[in-house]
Amino acid sequence: QVQLVESGGGLVQAGGSLRLSCAASGRTFSSYAMGWFRQAPGKEREFVAAISWSGGSTYYADSVKGRFTISRDNAKNTVYLQMNSPKPEDTAVYYCAASLNGMGPGRYDYWGQGTQVTVSS
Repeated sequence: QVQLVESGGGLVQAGGSLRLSCAASGRTFSSYAMGWFRQAPGKEREFVAAISWSGGSTYYADSVKGRFTISRDNAKNTVYLQMNSPKPEDTAVYYCAASLNGMGPGRYDYWGQGTQVTVSS
């Protein structure tokens, strides 16, 4: 099992930047594909980005492609989401998740508690 704790959320102006972090503990972090998801008020949770266990493959939702970057540091048991040029519609609670079954959006078994990101216009 793996425990996940997100940090780095907050208020950011549109066009600025913000970096989210997700620290993992428990079983070997490098065994897991990692993903970021988000949920805005009144909406369903949606996939944002994923990264393979090695970091060699990444996958993004069309809505964030070219603006957000997912990365990981297996030595630090941490995955990151760099948010550049955020838009007000990116406002949501952001969750990181871990998967032993690949990067696909429906394959995540472990979830963090979430961190709020608010983008002001």
